Amino acid sequence: MALQEVFVRALAPERLTALIGPERAHRFLATAAATEAGLAGRLVLNVNSTAVGGGVAEMLQTLLAYARGVGVDTRWVVVEGNPEFFGITKRVHNGLYGMPGDGGPLGADERRVYEATLHSNAAELRALVRPGDFVLLHDPQTAGLAPGLRRAGVTVVWRCHVGIDRPNGHAERAWDFLRRYLEDVDAYVFSCEQFAPPWIDRSRLEVIPPSIDPFSAKNEPMEPDEVARILQYVGLLDGGGAQPVATFTRRDGSPGRVNRHVDILQTGPPPPVEAPLVLQASRWDSLKDMRGVMEAFAEHVAPRSDAHLVLAGPAVHGVADDPEAAGILADCVQGWRRLPHAARSRIHLACVPMTDPDEAAAIVNALQRHCTIAAQKSLAEGFGLTVAEAMWKSRPVVGSAVGGIVEQIVDRESGLLVDDPTDPVAFGDALQVLLDDPAEATRLGANARTRACERFLGDRHLEQWAALLAARDVRAAASPA
Repeated sequence: MALQEVFVRALAPERLTALIGPERAHRFLATAAATEAGLAGRLVLNVNSTAVGGGVAEMLQTLLAYARGVGVDTRWVVVEGNPEFFGITKRVHNGLYGMPGDGGPLGADERRVYEATLHSNAAELRALVRPGDFVLLHDPQTAGLAPGLRRAGVTVVWRCHVGIDRPNGHAERAWDFLRRYLEDVDAYVFSCEQFAPPWIDRSRLEVIPPSIDPFSAKNEPMEPDEVARILQYVGLLDGGGAQPVATFTRRDGSPGRVNRHVDILQTGPPPPVEAPLVLQASRWDSLKDMRGVMEAFAEHVAPRSDAHLVLAGPAVHGVADDPEAAGILADCVQGWRRLPHAARSRIHLACVPMTDPDEAAAIVNALQRHCTIAAQKSLAEGFGLTVAEAMWKSRPVVGSAVGGIVEQIVDRESGLLVDDPTDPVAFGDALQVLLDDPAEATRLGANARTRACERFLGDRHLEQWAALLAARDVRAAASPA
């Protein structure tokens, strides 16, 4: 079987009431009921390229669970591809971010590989849907499926989670590769309006920012003692310790327990429990600029403070659709080895095991709750859910003023923005401001929590999707051709 179906259990959306209040919850439930009635049993099928790793997979788990909880027939399948296919789609992905990636071509040979791979998935996909159903295709890996689904009478929405604020030649080349597959889709969804290329019909464009799940293993509450025990057990805080008794909540609702240790590169012991900690938790991706974070910290923060830095990413073989991760990690390791010993001893590179994605999420949850400052020094960013996750945990965030990060952080109100993501001095200075002023860090963290609750939870996200589906239904009825 080429397609992999991902199991998603139904969740009652009423669980959000305690967080969002009765008035907002009532509006959400009314929208959900109207959407379920309007769909009248038709399928809403999501298609992407990986079931674990990264924000898209995490969001789908939550959003589909709530949709199923109100009776919407929604499913999730993952396309299958070989390393050559994912190498090409990563090239397109980097291009949409305005970056050259591996510098390889996007010509006729690459198009043949891309189309042949999706052709092997397409027949199975069409067997799952009927005319009138909705298919939501996510990112470049799935774009080539759109024409065949449109011919089958399906309403097709292409959801792009990546982009660049100001397009350049790399972005134009990537869009040229994708355009022929996407010109006739029923709707386009972007996280930020400026990501959409100029050839897209603006009447079919929707802007829907992502959201986090406050009840997931990544974001659920943890007591400080529990946080420390988890991080000591996995090796991310000094002190060692026995396996923590505390549990986390798996996506199927059952309790889980942290069993695995994190693979850490460090000189000497892990950070002391009491030491200030700067954290960047991201994929090992060139656009996240993990090496830039490390070098800026080593040169501009370590000499002025006793803080430690943790760069945490998934184990490099744990994310199927990201063939560059191992190379990015290797580059970080090479740079780390060249740092002066005094700085290197306070910089820790951590690979979180992905064998159990919920366990990995719980480890990141503990890290985000323990850190003094969360960083997201991306060179370009589709949205950056790690920002909203840290905000939810009342952490002050220092982020680059790019892409979706700007949609999340209000500078000096709910975090600090660095105008130039390639400026290590400005980034280091922003970190140092908060390390030197704990009261300001606390103020920004409290405001960040409020903003995350207001703007980045699932009720707002699903209401926007409900409005899009309803509008496309009306358009389809008016234009049956």
